[in-house]
Amino acid sequence: MFSKPEGTISIIAALLVLFSAMLNPMVSVVLAVVALVGLGIYEFMKKPNAAMPTAETKNKQTENKEQEKKALLDFMESGNQPLTNEHVRMMLGISEATATRYFDELEKEGKIRQVGKEGAHVFYEKI
Repeated sequence: MFSKPEGTISIIAALLVLFSAMLNPMVSVVLAVVALVGLGIYEFMKKPNAAMPTAETKNKQTENKEQEKKALLDFMESGNQPLTNEHVRMMLGISEATATRYFDELEKEGKIRQVGKEGAHVFYEKI
């Protein structure tokens, strides 16, 4: 659960709170709050990469997205049939929101068009 430095810091903080509680309960509360805030800041500063994706990660995500959009178009060309959001979700293993976003982007690029307004009867066909 804790690495060695974190465990040591946690034990020291707990002991400080314990001993200060014997002397003055109000000091104990203040020390406990300071210790918790300090540990929170330490945890936050320790993981900067988790919060911000690197350029390499963004490039891989963009490449993956373009490959999936190309696979969607290729499928439409080969089968010459309209596709629904559900078809694409099953075919590519993506979420409903991602499939919708792909369709929206391809529609804005002028490669496909939406037939129908909303719901299960909406499908997309290649232009």
